[in-house]
Amino acid sequence: MTHHILVLYGSYRADRQGIRLARYLVRELRELGNEAELIDAKAINLPMLDRMYKEYAAGEAPAGLEELAGKIRKADAFVFVTGEYNWGIQPGLKNLTDHFLEEWFWRPAAIASYSAGRLAGVRAALTWHGTLSEMGMVVISSSLAVGGIRHALDDDAKPTGEGGAPLEKAFPRFAADLAWWTEAAKAQREKRGTPY
Repeated sequence: MTHHILVLYGSYRADRQGIRLARYLVRELRELGNEAELIDAKAINLPMLDRMYKEYAAGEAPAGLEELAGKIRKADAFVFVTGEYNWGIQPGLKNLTDHFLEEWFWRPAAIASYSAGRLAGVRAALTWHGTLSEMGMVVISSSLAVGGIRHALDDDAKPTGEGGAPLEKAFPRFAADLAWWTEAAKAQREKRGTPY
């Protein structure tokens, strides 16, 4: 079954390494037959949150915000690719996410974290888990954590060396878990709708 999956990435740094992980995920999800699309917060460049999408009158939201709202509503599932900044989450990805609320509801989310160090961004992933749950998503239990990001994926987003091997090993379970929850959520929405 084909699923429409948004892979959301939020680093604004000039020398972004996590983009390799985001591109890897898009490619691998597509190879499994999904329609996967990268949503790059830096490329979209939303302003710091002042007004949420829902706070605009119909037809008055900025074009980029309107387009992104449509993509989020259309998606069957989400993958959040997050680095870790001072034990916390990236402000760029959080800002993009916070522009929306109801648009996220009733779909699964997965978290893939990374960092330059050995802890692989897991503290940011833990924070995202609670945030995404609060925003109406079901966060799957499988996650990906890539340490030494600079050496785990090459410039073509192909796993390499000791850091890339665990990623390749963990991805099939991660993808299967996301697919299961995506199908379950979709079936429930079609069968019973949503409670609100």
